[in-house]
Amino acid sequence: MFPTHRPRRLRSSATLRRMVQETTVTANDFIYPLFAVPGEAVANEVRSMPGVYQLSIDKIVDEAKEVRDLGIPSVILFGIPETKDVEATGAWHNCGMIQQAATAIKEAVPELVVIADTCLCEYTNHGHCGYLEVGDLTGRVLNDPTLELLKKTAVSQVKAGADVIAPSGMMDGFVQAIRSGLDEAGYQDIPILSYAAKYASSYYGPFRDAADSAPEFGDRRTYQMDPANSREAIKEIELDVAEGADMLMVKPALAYMDIIWQVKQASNLPVAAYNVSGEYSMVKAAALNGWIDEQRVVLETLTSFKRAGADLILTYHAKDAARWLA
Repeated sequence: MFPTHRPRRLRSSATLRRMVQETTVTANDFIYPLFAVPGEAVANEVRSMPGVYQLSIDKIVDEAKEVRDLGIPSVILFGIPETKDVEATGAWHNCGMIQQAATAIKEAVPELVVIADTCLCEYTNHGHCGYLEVGDLTGRVLNDPTLELLKKTAVSQVKAGADVIAPSGMMDGFVQAIRSGLDEAGYQDIPILSYAAKYASSYYGPFRDAADSAPEFGDRRTYQMDPANSREAIKEIELDVAEGADMLMVKPALAYMDIIWQVKQASNLPVAAYNVSGEYSMVKAAALNGWIDEQRVVLETLTSFKRAGADLILTYHAKDAARWLA
């Protein structure tokens, strides 16, 4: 009881506060998203995401070198193809954008861990994450046929140089399907980072500008999770663990830190939090208007993800945060 106990004693200097700090964020915690597009010398800034660019392969390599030099160990690749079709050909074709980017990065920066986003929405002409019933305008994806496309995509991405496969479409059984596909192709040692608890969130809007992946009709609520549910997240991660996932992701992060905590408590696997586009853009907009201190808000937010239980953080703030932390 006061005055015997005075918690402020351990806050009296910056050095003492640093000594007793419970949670630490470093550049080694970050995964930096990159968007690959066709062409050469292309760097198109995403209108709704200041500081984030769609990049041609030559520019992707430059960015990967900068990421490496900042001490960030990994990137995750998204591809925007020149053409789209019902078969999502650009996702699994050997000359797909992720495949080209993965090969180029591994040749130029072999020590960087390349994660491939394994999904189909950027590559289908309707913007959904798999096959649809002919004439269906609700966005209800046919689950089991889509698994075969995901298997082909994962194997193609690994052949091109991807170190980690990250399936994000929230299809039932997608981890098992991809694990069997990789194992059959001789890639037993490739880990799967599953988007295990991915919510049908309103925070994804700017990403759909960056990846040109907005659905043409309907929405993704028949396969992404209801934001109101938490027990369902534990069910999803338990299924993915049983199917062979090596790491688990919660997406989004900022409004779902309770889910990050629950997933961490329910599993002994590494947990990743995706600090998504809407979260990034809100901070950027407020900072550009002078309403917040961007550096302090970003570092506080990233620290909160770690405190909630995240081992890894996918964030568009990664480069800035790495500089600030240095």
